[in-house]
Amino acid sequence: MMTAYGSPYSALFVELLVPCLISVGTPMKNNVPTHFITGAWKRWVIEDNKVDLKAYTVCVVNMVNSALKRRDIYASPSERWGDPRLKLLRGAKWLAMKPNICRSLNLSDDPQVETEALTKELDDNYRAFIGGLASNNTVRIEEENNKSRLIVSLVEGLDEPESLICLKEKVASLMPSVDLPELLLEIQNITGFADCFSHVSEEESRAGDLEISICAVLIAEACNIGYEPLVNSAIPALTLSRLKWIKQNYYRAETILEANANLVDQHSGIPIVKLWGGGELASADGMRFVTPIRTAYSRPNKKYYGAAQGVTFYNYLSNQYSGFHGLLIPGVMRDSIFLLQGILEQQTSLDPREIVSDTAGASQIVFALFWLLGYQFSPRLADAGSIRLWRVDKLADYGELNELTKNIVSLKKMKDEWEVFLRVAGSLKTGTISASELIRTLLNSKQPSSLFKSLRELGRIVQTNHLLRLFNDEGQQRRILTQLNRGESRHTLARTVFHGNRGEMRQKYRDGQEDQIGALGLVLNIIVLWNTLYIDQALEYLRKNGHEVKDEDVSRLSPLIIKHINFLGRYFFVMHPSVKNGRFRPLSTL
Repeated sequence: MMTAYGSPYSALFVELLVPCLISVGTPMKNNVPTHFITGAWKRWVIEDNKVDLKAYTVCVVNMVNSALKRRDIYASPSERWGDPRLKLLRGAKWLAMKPNICRSLNLSDDPQVETEALTKELDDNYRAFIGGLASNNTVRIEEENNKSRLIVSLVEGLDEPESLICLKEKVASLMPSVDLPELLLEIQNITGFADCFSHVSEEESRAGDLEISICAVLIAEACNIGYEPLVNSAIPALTLSRLKWIKQNYYRAETILEANANLVDQHSGIPIVKLWGGGELASADGMRFVTPIRTAYSRPNKKYYGAAQGVTFYNYLSNQYSGFHGLLIPGVMRDSIFLLQGILEQQTSLDPREIVSDTAGASQIVFALFWLLGYQFSPRLADAGSIRLWRVDKLADYGELNELTKNIVSLKKMKDEWEVFLRVAGSLKTGTISASELIRTLLNSKQPSSLFKSLRELGRIVQTNHLLRLFNDEGQQRRILTQLNRGESRHTLARTVFHGNRGEMRQKYRDGQEDQIGALGLVLNIIVLWNTLYIDQALEYLRKNGHEVKDEDVSRLSPLIIKHINFLGRYFFVMHPSVKNGRFRPLSTL
């Protein structure tokens, strides 16, 4: 069934779609409506004032498909094409939950209270920025063609002092060499993460050396090498049948999430991790993987995939270097659609309150939703000086910024939709609707709804507050840059791990792709935990032997180091006994 809200085309589409579908293989009268047909379609559909019913059918179906993608119409029931607004809290259930939700989000149900607080915060940030403009080394205002222009040069990373360079070299030289399988088994021995992989029947398995089989499957998936390099028929835990049995019965999304939460929680308790961060800051960014085989979940993009198609691994990294969530995205969809979802869905003990991203993750709708949910969204925006600054008070005097702040936010739109704002935030918080589903609908609609317009007004205030704070605080600029660089370093490690099949993903189905991405994220966290433990040991050794170890240098160390880890396996030059005696080696038997 097709349903629609606020679209002038919806009734026409519903009216036309059914007879067009019926017309396939069935005679149909030629007196069908044609006024909606665009010029590009007319030469195919209408010839000599007659309608080609086959072309007409294709035309209508194409327009319906486009309207579905724009979210001008909805299909019910449908998970992907349904109307997400039907999932919002409503009626008696909403009224019962509203007080607790407002309390948990620290929001008043009176829009006047919140808009006054936002207006004051915006005014304070403007005045603080103007007050510090004379001594600001990253921002200046220039006149060009009788127009004011904001020139912004965001700071780069700090130089490394000699003491930090020396400490990095000493720590790297102390790191023991290790093969990846040994590394996984060692972390299993310390944390017991393999115990999180329970049998699908919820019964305890009597199989021996189960942890070895689980680690082998993780390597097969995360390194993208399959089972063959890991199979050893002489070891029961590494036979091909055992590995396939483990994959089928133990390896699924919930067991991966549980094991990952176990690792993140234990990593967070290591003393030096606190010097890297408290877990309150996180970043989100995407990795692209080519999928050279035919798969329904991949999408084309010449920039990233060339002539092939691909998927994106959108991962979330805390400032403690642990990845606390990951999503598989078809093709190269906008980061802003998925940015909030990972924060709300993650199941670790971390509670990141500030999220950074690059420009691709930014939109005014995302700024608004983050604010409503009590998070701080802090993207590093390209060409930040060209972004519009918004104000509430038309008469406020902001000195040199007056020319640049002529755009006025409408508080009335926000107040009129405040009740809906609270319902949206409550629905996201309680999980009755996913963030990606809601944001996709808001951003893709050809005709913006009143909710979109009012959220955009709120987002304009929040975005302007962020920009003003960012312009006025070099420390915050470096903090954001440092976290984004950590994410890039993790991607480099991920590429090194995922080396098989030229780094291309060859799983045919979405479940298989998600499982492989889950294994990659889990192995990355295992490596980070192992490195952190041995960095801690190396620092203790250096202190005991009289080397100076400064906390400010330790805070800039990274557990994303790999030179001491062998990812590619080893080659054993041992001749088979039969060959050594001048005979052929025995044939494989069925």
